Amino acid sequence: MFKFTAKALACALSLTIAGLAQAADPIVIKFSHVVAENTPKGQGALMFKQLAEERLGDKVRVEVYPNSSLFGDGKEMEALLLGDVQMIAPSLAKFEQYTKQLQVFDLPFLFDDMAAVDRFQQSAEGQKLLTSMESKNITGLGYWHNGLKQLSANKPLREPKDARGLKFRVQASAVLEEQFKAVRANPRKMSFAEVYQGLQTGVVNGAENPYSNIYSQKMHEVQKYITESNHGLLDYMLITNTQFWDGLPADVRGELEKIVAEVTVEVNKQADALNQGDKQRILDAGTTEIIQLTAEQRGQWRDAMKPVWSKFEAEIGADLIKAAQAANQ
Repeated sequence: MFKFTAKALACALSLTIAGLAQAADPIVIKFSHVVAENTPKGQGALMFKQLAEERLGDKVRVEVYPNSSLFGDGKEMEALLLGDVQMIAPSLAKFEQYTKQLQVFDLPFLFDDMAAVDRFQQSAEGQKLLTSMESKNITGLGYWHNGLKQLSANKPLREPKDARGLKFRVQASAVLEEQFKAVRANPRKMSFAEVYQGLQTGVVNGAENPYSNIYSQKMHEVQKYITESNHGLLDYMLITNTQFWDGLPADVRGELEKIVAEVTVEVNKQADALNQGDKQRILDAGTTEIIQLTAEQRGQWRDAMKPVWSKFEAEIGADLIKAAQAANQ
């Protein structure tokens, strides 16, 4: 009887010790993204890691994988849903297969400036979009700015007719494809990591990006002209796997929510400064001419692309488009 009890106690003790050791293991959050660290998203990921590890100590370890070093454009969403990563921040153009409503952010010339973007994203309609994919195991935690997009090419683009016949790299977005078709250009889907080489080799002739993406990926070295069009938005939604997030201990999840909110404010505050700084660096490099459109020229681009809105109104929802428009005040 004693031998059995001693063995049972020893076994229970070893299980308890193993359980305590296991409980002490940190929660690992793999954060994968496709851009450089010196971009708004790259800085946000590093800030999130720093604050999470500072405030949660040994409870959490955040591993950041920039520049498509873990998963590229085409694989990161699948990796999140499989639980191979816990956080990603895809551009808003990447969600159309999960909800058509987020296509609102791809509509050309919808927002006058980033202040309007802020107002819409913080509105009831904008906040509701963050939880619109939870049935598909995707929880939105916040919107991170990169900024308004500029057109780049190896010929000057001043009027819509200048884009005819050119091959533009686009994200996997039906709206963005139609945007370029509207000016009789040829959209080509291509992962972000392949854009520099695509431009260098002539597989594509042009692209659309905020200045921070152009500079950090050295696209200005292979594009002679940038047209400051501010025609569309390139922002991100910070997302996580819903099951993973809901399964976190309440105290950990609560603290991470506070950190996300804090980082989001800082990322969005810094995004414009990063883009303006990179615009100046492009000018200083002397490889690329930045073209400023006149009000009349910008109006021509807007008029040429505006029919895209009506093509997607039924999918997105007329009321949501109106709410976004109203943010321009």
